[in-house]
Amino acid sequence: MTLQSYFKEIMNINRMEDNEQKAEASRSLFTKLNHAPMPDRFNWSEEIFEGIHVKERGGQAALLWVNIDTGEERRYTYSEFADKGNQLLNFLRKHGIRKGGSVYMMIPAFPEIWFGSFATIKGGMVSVPTAMTMTVRELEYRFKTFAPQAVLADKDSAPLIDEALNNVGATPKVKIIIGEREGWKSYNEVEKESKTAEAEKTKPGDITLCFFTSGTTGMAKRVAHTAVSYPVGHLSTANIIGIKPGDIHNNLSQPGWAKWAWSCLFAPLDVGATTAGFYYPARLDVEKYLGALDRYKVNTFCAPPTAWRAFILADLGKFKFEALRESVSAGEPLNPEIIHTWQRFTGTQIRDYYGQTESTGMIGNPPWNKGKIVPGSFGQPHFLYDIALVDDEGQEITKPDEVGHIAVRLDRWRAIGLFTEYMESPELMKGAFRGNYYYTGDRASFNDKGYWWFVGRADDVIKSSDYRVGPFEVESALLEHAAVAEAAVVGSPDPKRWQLVKAFVILKPGYEPSPDLACDIFKHCMKVLAKFKIPRIIEFVPEVPKTLSGKIRRVELRQNEITKKEKGERGQHEYFFQDFPQLKS
Repeated sequence: MTLQSYFKEIMNINRMEDNEQKAEASRSLFTKLNHAPMPDRFNWSEEIFEGIHVKERGGQAALLWVNIDTGEERRYTYSEFADKGNQLLNFLRKHGIRKGGSVYMMIPAFPEIWFGSFATIKGGMVSVPTAMTMTVRELEYRFKTFAPQAVLADKDSAPLIDEALNNVGATPKVKIIIGEREGWKSYNEVEKESKTAEAEKTKPGDITLCFFTSGTTGMAKRVAHTAVSYPVGHLSTANIIGIKPGDIHNNLSQPGWAKWAWSCLFAPLDVGATTAGFYYPARLDVEKYLGALDRYKVNTFCAPPTAWRAFILADLGKFKFEALRESVSAGEPLNPEIIHTWQRFTGTQIRDYYGQTESTGMIGNPPWNKGKIVPGSFGQPHFLYDIALVDDEGQEITKPDEVGHIAVRLDRWRAIGLFTEYMESPELMKGAFRGNYYYTGDRASFNDKGYWWFVGRADDVIKSSDYRVGPFEVESALLEHAAVAEAAVVGSPDPKRWQLVKAFVILKPGYEPSPDLACDIFKHCMKVLAKFKIPRIIEFVPEVPKTLSGKIRRVELRQNEITKKEKGERGQHEYFFQDFPQLKS
């Protein structure tokens, strides 16, 4: 079978009505894919998007874009989408960007982010998705680590990018802006280019995506994906969600994060669906978003746990959701009340699933689990991955209800959806790839029926809402404040966000704990950290627990936090971001 054949087959499988038949056909297909030889060349934009979908459904909508605040909408057929992507590719090539060239894209959910993704893959370039929450400081680190050859930005991001570029002395070959700005090329010029472009002959191992993701002891890691790992690997994601050709699929996620690439780009466009991009410029208006799901007859919908918690507080009885068939969640377990409330009003059961920036959908509740879902469980391993639970000594756990490390076996086959490397980070690679396993950094358990339960991070990375926050970045920012001698950052349990970023702060001599000082430190963090990384709790302490070698024992701090929260206790000098109204203005 060619790789094209696997895409066509998963489209047929996802159309099946009989869930038992669908499960068996999926097992058979992915078993073949797991052991299939890779072709010498593969280019998703050319062979799948154009080679299958433009040919077979060129007049069908590939992208339905809606500004849910203004009601503006735009529709792009598969043919028009490809035309737009080819124009951007030609423009990048005109300015000297070739295979392997780094292209940073820092724009919100505008149509151009989809066209840019298509263009960079077709051109064999390395796309660097960049979240709108990035600060100048964070951009500087990224530009120093992986210099940009091209940048695509909106008018709000461009000034931050210019400042960061200037600070590190980086000079991209071209900067493209949606709008107008001195020193930038207007995206309007892109639309003068030819609508046809030759595809780069990319090899399966060529890097085409680079995500920066939080690390435990250092700055953000560079997760590299290849010409096949995300485009082909996300067949597992499309299979778990249950997206069919012709469906309208929506995912509530923002560009810059891997989940956007997962479920706004590859999963729907792998199988010939319409991806619905609902843009909102400010805070999420829950009722408007739900109204858009209803009005545009979304069939398959994916959202993070924080959104589901907000949705069930809305007046769900106002909406019909007549077209909605599949509802899925990823990030952390949902409590039964959320699942039951959503099902009562929509007729669909929220199915949880799991994966990482480093992977595609790995463990989940696929459509054939309907009626057999266990509340709180994120499902069972998908056929694309050889999943194991491993103890601290590296031995596989076979008994139910024991907690261990989620790992991917590598000796029988290497899952095609797994990332290729942490770029230029041999030590990180040694830590993640040990023996015959890739260690995800997450811990879980399973029961006697093979259902898995998420326990938490095995390392010190904080899981807050839909984000992962590395303590090192936050601690480094805190230490820049004149009053801070030392800082230790951990996750503090929270019923809404899973964890809140909490900072234990040791002050320099001459400084005393006070609300004013806590407020000033919060303000400092707001200037240098992305919003989701800002500590939500600061506690001034005389010392923090350490090992004999002087390393902070964050595990002890985390356990103390759990105990305190269970007892409802608050530290003598503990301050909460929410208690300072001046920080919200």
